[in-house]
Amino acid sequence: MAPKPSTRFLAALRWPQPARPTPPQRFLRAPWFSSTASEDAPPPFLRKLKGELKSAMRAKDAPRLSVLRAIMSANLNASKTSTPIKTDVQLVALIRKIQKSAQDAAADAKAAGRDDLVDKESEQIRVLEEYLSGSGVQLLGEAELKALVQDAVDASKSAGTAAKSLMGDVMKRLAGALEGKDVDRKQVSDLVKELINQ
Repeated sequence: MAPKPSTRFLAALRWPQPARPTPPQRFLRAPWFSSTASEDAPPPFLRKLKGELKSAMRAKDAPRLSVLRAIMSANLNASKTSTPIKTDVQLVALIRKIQKSAQDAAADAKAAGRDDLVDKESEQIRVLEEYLSGSGVQLLGEAELKALVQDAVDASKSAGTAAKSLMGDVMKRLAGALEGKDVDRKQVSDLVKELINQ
């Protein structure tokens, strides 16, 4: 014969248990979502390129897909270094490097008589140029850049900067003027040396 259930057990069945209190809201909010979410947001141009990647996949556009995958791969590699891509200007500089590699590959293919590879690289260079022109980052022309460098060199010389410190001083003066603009840093450096030695 089964034992009779206790009166406490029967009472528990009849009366609903009180709801457990919910924890305060501050315990539910993950701290890593509040402060760093905006800092870790990808640059606007990168978000645009990710959208372009989806469109290129749907359209089965091989040259565009190849270019976009190269950009995403280079961006991923940069994210693992001490200088990840955080701005549109940095992304444009990265695309310029990819474009330079494509131009070198096209030149090598032309020297080897591989017209098929020349056509392939030329198509990719065209796509890269299209993205660079649509990046929203201001591109400085050679004349504009030369004028900025000349102004910085003149200002540095008139301030009485010593000859051995001239290069560093001019580059510091240019840093603010070139902020947020699409320029080849090596070209700037070469231009500074050329104008200093005139």
